[in-house]
Amino acid sequence: MVQNKDYRILVINPGSTSTKIGIYDNEQPILKKTIRHDSEKINSFDSIIDQYAFRKDTILETLDNEGINISKLSAVCGRGGLLRPIEGGTYAVNERMLEDLKSGFSGQHASNLGGIIAYEIASGLNIPSFIVDPVVVDELDEVARISGFALIERKSIFHALNQKAVARRVAKELGKHYRELNLIVVHMGGGITVGAHKGGRVVDVNNGLHGDGPFSPERAGTVPAGDLVSLCYSGEYYRDEIMKKLVGRGGLFGYLGTNDAVKVEKMINKGDKNAKLVYEAMAYQVAKEIGSAGAILAGRVDAIILTGGLAYGKSFVNMITERVNWISDVIVHPGENELQALAEGALRVLRGEEDARQYPNKIKTATT
Repeated sequence: MVQNKDYRILVINPGSTSTKIGIYDNEQPILKKTIRHDSEKINSFDSIIDQYAFRKDTILETLDNEGINISKLSAVCGRGGLLRPIEGGTYAVNERMLEDLKSGFSGQHASNLGGIIAYEIASGLNIPSFIVDPVVVDELDEVARISGFALIERKSIFHALNQKAVARRVAKELGKHYRELNLIVVHMGGGITVGAHKGGRVVDVNNGLHGDGPFSPERAGTVPAGDLVSLCYSGEYYRDEIMKKLVGRGGLFGYLGTNDAVKVEKMINKGDKNAKLVYEAMAYQVAKEIGSAGAILAGRVDAIILTGGLAYGKSFVNMITERVNWISDVIVHPGENELQALAEGALRVLRGEEDARQYPNKIKTATT
Protein backbone atom coordinates (compact mmCIF):
# COMPACT_ATOMS: atom_id res chain seq x y z
CA MET A 1 0.00 0.00 0.00
CA VAL A 2 1.45 3.36 -1.09
CA GLN A 3 0.29 6.15 1.23
CA ASN A 4 3.02 8.80 1.10
CA LYS A 5 3.32 9.29 -2.64
CA ASP A 6 1.62 12.33 -4.16
CA TYR A 7 -0.86 11.84 -7.00
CA ARG A 8 -2.41 14.39 -9.33
CA ILE A 9 -5.77 13.38 -10.78
CA LEU A 10 -7.96 14.97 -13.43
CA VAL A 11 -11.67 14.25 -12.85
CA ILE A 12 -14.39 14.77 -15.46
CA ASN A 13 -18.16 14.91 -14.94
CA PRO A 14 -20.10 15.66 -18.16
CA GLY A 15 -23.63 17.05 -17.98
CA SER A 16 -26.12 17.76 -20.73
CA THR A 17 -24.86 21.29 -21.51
CA SER A 18 -21.78 21.57 -19.28
CA THR A 19 -18.73 19.63 -18.19
CA LYS A 20 -17.41 19.85 -14.63
CA ILE A 21 -13.69 19.21 -14.22
CA GLY A 22 -11.32 19.16 -11.28
CA ILE A 23 -7.63 18.74 -10.59
CA TYR A 24 -6.81 17.06 -7.28
CA ASP A 25 -3.46 16.69 -5.58
CA ASN A 26 -4.34 13.65 -3.52
CA GLU A 27 -7.63 14.68 -1.80
CA GLN A 28 -6.92 18.40 -2.15
CA PRO A 29 -8.62 20.24 -5.03
CA ILE A 30 -6.38 22.76 -6.79
CA LEU A 31 -8.86 23.48 -9.58
CA LYS A 32 -12.62 23.05 -9.92
CA LYS A 33 -14.35 24.48 -12.93
CA THR A 34 -17.66 24.19 -14.77
CA ILE A 35 -17.27 24.51 -18.54
CA ARG A 36 -20.55 25.69 -20.03
CA HIS A 37 -21.05 24.66 -23.65
CA ASP A 38 -22.86 26.73 -26.25
CA SER A 39 -26.28 25.12 -26.77
CA GLU A 40 -26.13 25.61 -30.54
CA LYS A 41 -22.80 23.79 -30.68
CA ILE A 42 -24.08 20.92 -28.52
CA ASN A 43 -27.25 20.61 -30.61
CA SER A 44 -25.24 20.50 -33.82
CA PHE A 45 -24.05 16.97 -33.02
CA ASP A 46 -26.16 14.04 -34.21
CA SER A 47 -25.71 12.13 -30.94
CA ILE A 48 -24.25 12.58 -27.48
CA ILE A 49 -21.31 10.33 -28.31
CA ASP A 50 -20.37 12.53 -31.25
CA GLN A 51 -19.60 15.29 -28.74
CA TYR A 52 -16.62 13.57 -27.13
CA ALA A 53 -13.84 15.06 -29.30
CA PHE A 54 -15.29 18.56 -28.92
CA ARG A 55 -15.60 18.20 -25.16
CA LYS A 56 -12.13 16.66 -24.83
CA ASP A 57 -10.55 19.53 -26.76
CA THR A 58 -12.47 22.05 -24.66
CA ILE A 59 -11.23 20.43 -21.44
CA LEU A 60 -7.62 20.42 -22.63
CA GLU A 61 -7.90 24.05 -23.73
CA THR A 62 -9.34 25.03 -20.34
CA LEU A 63 -6.56 23.24 -18.47
CA ASP A 64 -3.97 24.96 -20.63
CA ASN A 65 -5.56 28.35 -19.95
CA GLU A 66 -5.48 27.58 -16.22
CA GLY A 67 -1.77 26.78 -16.40
CA ILE A 68 -2.17 23.07 -15.68
CA ASN A 69 0.63 20.88 -17.06
CA ILE A 70 -1.16 17.62 -17.91
CA SER A 71 2.13 15.73 -18.15
CA LYS A 72 2.15 15.75 -14.34
CA LEU A 73 -1.13 13.82 -14.12
CA SER A 74 -1.11 10.40 -12.46
CA ALA A 75 -4.57 9.33 -13.68
CA VAL A 76 -7.79 10.56 -15.27
CA CYS A 77 -11.16 9.60 -13.79
CA GLY A 78 -14.51 10.15 -15.50
CA ARG A 79 -18.11 9.87 -14.37
CA GLY A 80 -19.46 6.39 -15.09
CA GLY A 81 -22.27 6.15 -17.62
CA LEU A 82 -25.18 3.85 -18.45
CA LEU A 83 -23.31 0.55 -18.58
CA ARG A 84 -24.24 -3.04 -17.80
CA PRO A 85 -25.20 -3.66 -14.17
CA ILE A 86 -21.95 -3.92 -12.16
CA GLU A 87 -20.80 -3.96 -8.57
CA GLY A 88 -19.63 -0.76 -6.96
CA GLY A 89 -16.00 0.29 -7.07
CA THR A 90 -13.37 1.89 -9.26
CA TYR A 91 -13.09 0.43 -12.75
CA ALA A 92 -10.26 0.67 -15.23
CA VAL A 93 -11.60 1.88 -18.58
CA ASN A 94 -11.16 -0.96 -21.09
CA GLU A 95 -12.23 -1.69 -24.66
CA ARG A 96 -15.43 -3.49 -23.63
CA MET A 97 -16.49 -0.54 -21.51
CA LEU A 98 -15.75 1.90 -24.33
CA GLU A 99 -17.90 -0.18 -26.69
CA ASP A 100 -20.84 -0.14 -24.29
CA LEU A 101 -20.48 3.59 -23.56
CA LYS A 102 -20.35 4.45 -27.26
CA SER A 103 -23.24 2.18 -28.23
CA GLY A 104 -25.36 3.31 -25.27
CA PHE A 105 -25.85 -0.23 -23.95
CA SER A 106 -28.30 0.94 -21.28
CA GLY A 107 -29.17 4.28 -22.88
CA GLN A 108 -27.60 7.49 -24.13
CA HIS A 109 -26.65 10.05 -21.49
CA ALA A 110 -23.98 12.72 -21.20
CA SER A 111 -22.36 10.74 -18.37
CA ASN A 112 -21.39 8.12 -20.98
CA LEU A 113 -18.80 10.61 -22.22
CA GLY A 114 -16.92 10.58 -18.89
CA GLY A 115 -15.15 7.26 -19.39
CA ILE A 116 -14.52 7.92 -23.08
CA ILE A 117 -12.89 11.32 -22.55
CA ALA A 118 -10.91 10.02 -19.55
CA TYR A 119 -9.53 7.20 -21.68
CA GLU A 120 -8.70 9.47 -24.62
CA ILE A 121 -6.73 11.91 -22.45
CA ALA A 122 -5.04 9.24 -20.31
CA SER A 123 -3.97 7.01 -23.19
CA GLY A 124 -2.09 9.92 -24.75
CA LEU A 125 -0.19 10.35 -21.48
CA ASN A 126 0.33 6.61 -20.86
CA ILE A 127 -1.46 6.78 -17.50
CA PRO A 128 -4.52 4.87 -16.21
CA SER A 129 -8.12 5.97 -16.70
CA PHE A 130 -11.00 5.05 -14.40
CA ILE A 131 -14.68 5.44 -13.69
CA VAL A 132 -16.23 5.18 -10.20
CA ASP A 133 -19.61 3.89 -8.99
CA PRO A 134 -21.88 4.61 -11.98
CA VAL A 135 -25.66 4.83 -11.56
CA VAL A 136 -26.02 1.21 -12.73
CA VAL A 137 -24.22 -0.21 -9.66
CA ASP A 138 -26.14 -3.38 -8.84
CA GLU A 139 -25.48 -5.23 -5.58
CA LEU A 140 -29.09 -6.20 -4.84
CA ASP A 141 -29.84 -9.33 -2.89
CA GLU A 142 -31.74 -11.77 -5.09
CA VAL A 143 -34.86 -11.43 -2.95
CA ALA A 144 -34.84 -7.67 -3.61
CA ARG A 145 -35.19 -8.23 -7.37
CA ILE A 146 -38.65 -9.78 -7.05
CA SER A 147 -41.27 -7.15 -7.85
CA GLY A 148 -44.45 -9.19 -7.41
CA PHE A 149 -45.18 -9.00 -11.14
CA ALA A 150 -43.42 -11.86 -12.95
CA LEU A 151 -42.84 -9.87 -16.14
CA ILE A 152 -40.94 -7.08 -14.36
CA GLU A 153 -37.78 -7.35 -12.23
CA ARG A 154 -36.76 -4.60 -9.82
CA LYS A 155 -33.68 -2.74 -11.03
CA SER A 156 -30.85 -0.97 -9.22
CA ILE A 157 -30.49 2.54 -10.64
CA PHE A 158 -29.52 5.12 -8.03
CA HIS A 159 -27.12 7.85 -6.93
CA ALA A 160 -24.36 5.30 -6.35
CA LEU A 161 -21.41 7.71 -6.58
CA ASN A 162 -22.63 10.05 -3.85
CA GLN A 163 -24.24 7.35 -1.70
CA LYS A 164 -21.08 5.27 -1.51
CA ALA A 165 -18.76 8.26 -1.13
CA VAL A 166 -20.71 9.71 1.80
CA ALA A 167 -21.05 6.24 3.37
CA ARG A 168 -17.27 5.89 3.33
CA ARG A 169 -16.83 9.36 4.84
CA VAL A 170 -19.24 8.65 7.67
CA ALA A 171 -17.58 5.28 8.31
CA LYS A 172 -14.25 7.11 8.66
CA GLU A 173 -15.85 9.63 11.05
CA LEU A 174 -17.11 6.71 13.13
CA GLY A 175 -13.66 5.10 13.15
CA LYS A 176 -14.88 2.11 11.16
CA HIS A 177 -14.47 0.64 7.69
CA TYR A 178 -17.41 0.92 5.30
CA ARG A 179 -17.57 -2.91 5.14
CA GLU A 180 -18.07 -3.09 8.92
CA LEU A 181 -21.28 -1.05 9.00
CA ASN A 182 -24.97 -1.26 8.21
CA LEU A 183 -26.10 2.12 6.92
CA ILE A 184 -29.20 3.68 5.42
CA VAL A 185 -28.12 6.35 2.95
CA VAL A 186 -30.67 8.78 1.54
CA HIS A 187 -29.72 10.89 -1.47
CA MET A 188 -32.22 13.72 -1.81
CA GLY A 189 -31.98 15.79 -4.98
CA GLY A 190 -34.09 16.05 -8.14
CA GLY A 191 -34.55 12.33 -7.56
CA ILE A 192 -34.53 10.58 -4.18
CA THR A 193 -32.96 7.18 -3.54
CA VAL A 194 -32.78 5.29 -0.25
CA GLY A 195 -30.13 2.58 -0.08
CA ALA A 196 -29.70 -0.19 2.49
CA HIS A 197 -25.90 -0.58 2.76
CA LYS A 198 -24.92 -3.88 4.38
CA GLY A 199 -21.27 -4.72 4.78
CA GLY A 200 -20.18 -2.49 1.89
CA ARG A 201 -22.92 -3.54 -0.51
CA VAL A 202 -26.18 -1.79 -1.38
CA VAL A 203 -28.44 -4.80 -0.93
CA ASP A 204 -31.66 -2.90 -1.70
CA VAL A 205 -32.46 0.52 -3.13
CA ASN A 206 -35.38 2.09 -4.96
CA ASN A 207 -35.03 2.71 -8.69
CA GLY A 208 -34.47 6.45 -8.74
CA LEU A 209 -34.84 6.91 -12.49
CA HIS A 210 -38.48 6.12 -13.17
CA GLY A 211 -39.28 3.34 -10.80
CA ASP A 212 -40.35 3.11 -7.19
CA GLY A 213 -39.75 4.82 -3.90
CA PRO A 214 -40.67 8.25 -2.50
CA PHE A 215 -41.72 11.04 -4.81
CA SER A 216 -39.15 13.79 -5.26
CA PRO A 217 -38.96 17.33 -6.65
CA GLU A 218 -39.14 15.95 -10.21
CA ARG A 219 -40.23 12.29 -10.03
CA ALA A 220 -43.43 10.58 -9.08
CA GLY A 221 -41.89 7.51 -7.41
CA THR A 222 -44.28 4.68 -6.58
CA VAL A 223 -47.80 5.34 -7.86
CA PRO A 224 -50.94 3.14 -7.65
CA ALA A 225 -50.38 0.65 -10.46
CA GLY A 226 -54.01 0.04 -11.41
CA ASP A 227 -54.81 3.74 -11.66
CA LEU A 228 -51.67 4.30 -13.74
CA VAL A 229 -52.68 1.54 -16.17
CA SER A 230 -56.15 3.09 -16.51
CA LEU A 231 -54.61 6.49 -17.20
CA CYS A 232 -52.31 5.02 -19.85
CA TYR A 233 -55.27 3.49 -21.68
CA SER A 234 -57.64 6.43 -21.24
CA GLY A 235 -56.79 7.75 -24.70
CA GLU A 236 -55.98 11.17 -23.22
CA TYR A 237 -52.18 10.85 -23.21
CA TYR A 238 -49.37 9.63 -25.43
CA ARG A 239 -46.66 7.42 -23.91
CA ASP A 240 -44.14 10.27 -23.80
CA GLU A 241 -46.64 12.50 -21.98
CA ILE A 242 -47.13 9.89 -19.26
CA MET A 243 -43.37 9.45 -18.89
CA LYS A 244 -42.94 13.21 -18.52
CA LYS A 245 -45.53 13.20 -15.76
CA LEU A 246 -43.61 10.45 -13.99
CA VAL A 247 -40.09 11.79 -14.58
CA GLY A 248 -39.31 15.48 -14.93
CA ARG A 249 -42.78 16.83 -14.24
CA GLY A 250 -43.76 14.51 -11.43
CA GLY A 251 -43.44 14.89 -7.68
CA LEU A 252 -43.31 18.45 -6.36
CA PHE A 253 -43.46 19.85 -9.88
CA GLY A 254 -46.65 17.95 -10.68
CA TYR A 255 -48.39 19.26 -7.56
CA LEU A 256 -46.96 22.76 -7.22
CA GLY A 257 -45.49 23.69 -10.60
CA THR A 258 -41.93 23.97 -9.30
CA ASN A 259 -39.10 21.57 -8.49
CA ASP A 260 -37.33 24.16 -6.32
CA ALA A 261 -37.62 23.26 -2.64
CA VAL A 262 -36.56 26.76 -1.60
CA LYS A 263 -39.52 28.21 -3.50
CA VAL A 264 -41.80 25.64 -1.92
CA GLU A 265 -40.65 26.66 1.56
CA LYS A 266 -41.33 30.30 0.69
CA MET A 267 -44.83 29.31 -0.44
CA ILE A 268 -45.34 27.56 2.89
CA ASN A 269 -44.09 30.57 4.84
CA LYS A 270 -46.66 32.70 3.01
CA GLY A 271 -49.43 30.40 4.24
CA ASP A 272 -49.90 28.06 1.25
CA LYS A 273 -51.55 25.06 2.95
CA ASN A 274 -51.41 22.84 -0.14
CA ALA A 275 -47.67 23.42 -0.51
CA LYS A 276 -47.23 22.53 3.17
CA LEU A 277 -49.19 19.31 2.76
CA VAL A 278 -47.27 18.20 -0.36
CA TYR A 279 -43.89 19.04 1.19
CA GLU A 280 -44.76 17.12 4.33
CA ALA A 281 -45.94 14.21 2.19
CA MET A 282 -42.55 14.06 0.44
CA ALA A 283 -40.77 13.93 3.83
CA TYR A 284 -43.33 11.34 4.99
CA GLN A 285 -42.59 9.10 2.01
CA VAL A 286 -38.83 9.42 2.52
CA ALA A 287 -39.25 8.42 6.17
CA LYS A 288 -41.42 5.48 5.14
CA GLU A 289 -38.72 4.28 2.73
CA ILE A 290 -36.11 4.61 5.48
CA GLY A 291 -38.31 2.46 7.70
CA SER A 292 -38.45 -0.17 4.97
CA ALA A 293 -34.65 -0.11 4.70
CA GLY A 294 -34.48 -0.57 8.47
CA ALA A 295 -36.55 -3.75 8.12
CA ILE A 296 -34.23 -4.98 5.34
CA LEU A 297 -31.30 -4.58 7.75
CA ALA A 298 -33.31 -6.35 10.49
CA GLY A 299 -33.15 -3.24 12.69
CA ARG A 300 -29.36 -3.39 12.97
CA VAL A 301 -28.58 0.10 11.65
CA ASP A 302 -25.39 1.93 12.63
CA ALA A 303 -26.50 5.26 11.15
CA ILE A 304 -28.98 6.95 8.82
CA ILE A 305 -27.30 9.42 6.47
CA LEU A 306 -29.18 12.24 4.75
CA THR A 307 -27.33 13.78 1.79
CA GLY A 308 -27.97 15.65 -1.46
CA GLY A 309 -29.27 19.16 -2.09
CA LEU A 310 -32.51 18.77 -0.09
CA ALA A 311 -30.45 17.97 3.02
CA TYR A 312 -29.67 21.70 3.23
CA GLY A 313 -33.34 22.30 4.12
CA LYS A 314 -33.56 22.20 7.92
CA SER A 315 -37.34 21.92 8.07
CA PHE A 316 -37.37 19.06 5.56
CA VAL A 317 -34.59 17.22 7.41
CA ASN A 318 -36.40 17.73 10.73
CA MET A 319 -39.66 16.29 9.35
CA ILE A 320 -37.79 13.13 8.32
CA THR A 321 -35.64 12.89 11.44
CA GLU A 322 -38.53 13.05 13.90
CA ARG A 323 -40.06 9.97 12.24
CA VAL A 324 -36.91 7.81 11.96
CA ASN A 325 -34.46 8.73 14.74
CA TRP A 326 -35.79 5.83 16.81
CA ILE A 327 -34.12 3.50 14.29
CA SER A 328 -30.63 5.00 14.60
CA ASP A 329 -28.73 8.28 14.79
CA VAL A 330 -29.36 10.58 11.82
CA ILE A 331 -26.23 12.13 10.30
CA VAL A 332 -26.64 14.96 7.80
CA HIS A 333 -24.10 15.49 5.01
CA PRO A 334 -25.80 18.06 2.77
CA GLY A 335 -25.00 18.46 -0.91
CA GLU A 336 -22.97 16.20 -3.11
CA ASN A 337 -19.40 16.50 -4.32
CA GLU A 338 -19.12 14.19 -7.29
CA LEU A 339 -15.70 15.49 -8.36
CA GLN A 340 -14.29 14.73 -4.90
CA ALA A 341 -15.89 11.26 -4.98
CA LEU A 342 -14.28 10.52 -8.36
CA ALA A 343 -10.87 11.65 -7.11
CA GLU A 344 -11.21 9.53 -3.96
CA GLY A 345 -12.13 6.47 -6.03
CA ALA A 346 -9.04 6.84 -8.22
CA LEU A 347 -6.85 7.46 -5.16
CA ARG A 348 -7.95 4.21 -3.51
CA VAL A 349 -6.59 2.30 -6.50
CA LEU A 350 -3.42 4.36 -6.96
CA ARG A 351 -2.59 3.90 -3.27
CA GLY A 352 -3.23 0.16 -3.41
CA GLU A 353 -6.12 0.31 -0.97
CA GLU A 354 -8.24 -1.61 -3.48
CA ASP A 355 -7.72 -3.16 -6.90
CA ALA A 356 -9.14 -1.60 -10.04
CA ARG A 357 -12.07 -3.70 -11.16
CA GLN A 358 -12.34 -5.04 -14.68
CA TYR A 359 -15.49 -4.43 -16.71
CA PRO A 360 -17.77 -6.25 -17.01
CA ASN A 361 -17.59 -8.21 -13.78
CA LYS A 362 -20.02 -10.70 -12.36
CA ILE A 363 -22.61 -9.34 -9.97
CA LYS A 364 -21.88 -10.03 -6.32
CA THR A 365 -18.53 -11.78 -6.70
CA ALA A 366 -16.67 -9.52 -4.27
CA THR A 367 -17.27 -6.90 -1.62
CA THR A 368 -16.88 -3.19 -2.37
